[in-house]
Amino acid sequence: MKKVLVIGFVWPEPNSSAAGTHMMSLLNTFRAQNWDVEFATPAQRTEHMVNLDAFGITSQSIALNCDSFDEYVKAYNPDIVMFDRFMMEEQFGWRVDKHCPHAIKILDTEDLQCLRNARHEAFKGEREFTISDLHSDIAKREIAAILRCDLNLIISSYEMRLLSSVFKIEPSLLHHLPFMVDLSSLPASTKTFEQRQHFMTIGNFRHAPNWDAVLHLQKIWPLIRKQLPKAELHIYGSYPPPKATALNNPKTGFLIKGWADNAFDVMQSARVCLAPLRFGAGIKGKLLEAMIMQTPSVTTNIGAEGMHNDLPWPGKIANTADDFANAAVEMYTNQSDFEQAQQDGNTLLNTLYDKAQLSTVLIKKIDSISSDLKAHREKNFTGQMLKHHTMRSTQYMSQWIAEKNKKLD
Repeated sequence: MKKVLVIGFVWPEPNSSAAGTHMMSLLNTFRAQNWDVEFATPAQRTEHMVNLDAFGITSQSIALNCDSFDEYVKAYNPDIVMFDRFMMEEQFGWRVDKHCPHAIKILDTEDLQCLRNARHEAFKGEREFTISDLHSDIAKREIAAILRCDLNLIISSYEMRLLSSVFKIEPSLLHHLPFMVDLSSLPASTKTFEQRQHFMTIGNFRHAPNWDAVLHLQKIWPLIRKQLPKAELHIYGSYPPPKATALNNPKTGFLIKGWADNAFDVMQSARVCLAPLRFGAGIKGKLLEAMIMQTPSVTTNIGAEGMHNDLPWPGKIANTADDFANAAVEMYTNQSDFEQAQQDGNTLLNTLYDKAQLSTVLIKKIDSISSDLKAHREKNFTGQMLKHHTMRSTQYMSQWIAEKNKKLD
């Protein structure tokens, strides 16, 4: 029986973010193999965090820059260590290498932080994103973490191509793993075109692309409302700040709903999901939830990126405010377009997001690496070199902070 240690950036919140849902899918996939799974994180506990005990997953709070982790990881002695985002590999990776050198190191990138950051910087600079924007300090850190790991889980097909073509990462280090959907649990039926009303969007307000989308909807919504004067836009999401709730305007139908107890229920009640995302990375949980609940979506190229390959989008893709508003109105009023989008969504779910198939391939990949870890690592000389040199600076900085903290105590 394998022992898996997952070092999380935050406690999983599947009802708050797509990252939380994806993390739970991975944890449950490992548990389905009858592997022991422990989740450890230096993050503070939150009101919306999931009860891991209910899933047979143990948990542990750990400290940054503290030698206590060394004793902890030696005692647990994992066969596999998975890092949630590259920052966790930076912080704890060298300690795992030192005390559990034979543990397989997996990096769950969630989405490429360097891509998200580069697009955000280009957006703030009011210019088009270019590949040269990727050559940042964050990219150097993230790519180094990828190279130091034995396997990297990449959520977007676009990011797979980017890592291969721009950063020249060896294919043996990369594994494409989008969101995993249990097709057997899909609803047998959902509300019909006539039973649904209004528009909706959903997303954690702390996530910069989501907050920008809400601000952008303020410009788009009057264009929609002009053509559909009785329609409403319901905006859901966890952790709404005062600046978000202040936008609530019943007179215009622009309604900040905040936390949704069940994202699928509010998704199914709406006729169309709107996601005018202007920057970001990875793939979008809200758009997958829309497919699951057979709710057509209108999004941008950024929103749909890496999610549908060459298959039709289950809704419409538009990038300017005018085009987006017109696409939203057309999808809202045209029943045949609505029903075609539902069919396209079902096709995507069955073709690209089948949990049974995706989890089987992932476990086979891990088992293959486990069967000859030495040979796998010998093919990645750059990663071994980075462990030897680059991580020393991170290691010594961490040790210096640890010693400093001891003196303060």
